[in-house]
Amino acid sequence: MPSTAIRNTEYNPATGTLSVWFVPSGHRYDYMDVAPATYAAFRKAASKGRFFNEFIRDHYSYRRVA
Repeated sequence: MPSTAIRNTEYNPATGTLSVWFVPSGHRYDYMDVAPATYAAFRKAASKGRFFNEFIRDHYSYRRVA
């Protein structure tokens, strides 16, 4: 089921960088040092927004990408 909060994600396993694009702004944020297991669980989560808020936001350093 599509997320109402998250438009798209990409993950780079070599760097552990998780890129997240948010709805409706379309802004992209990169989260650093995200474990592959965390990303796998994120992809499988029934609610991407809920998983993000509970396990990613406020747990990883991040930067907004222009």
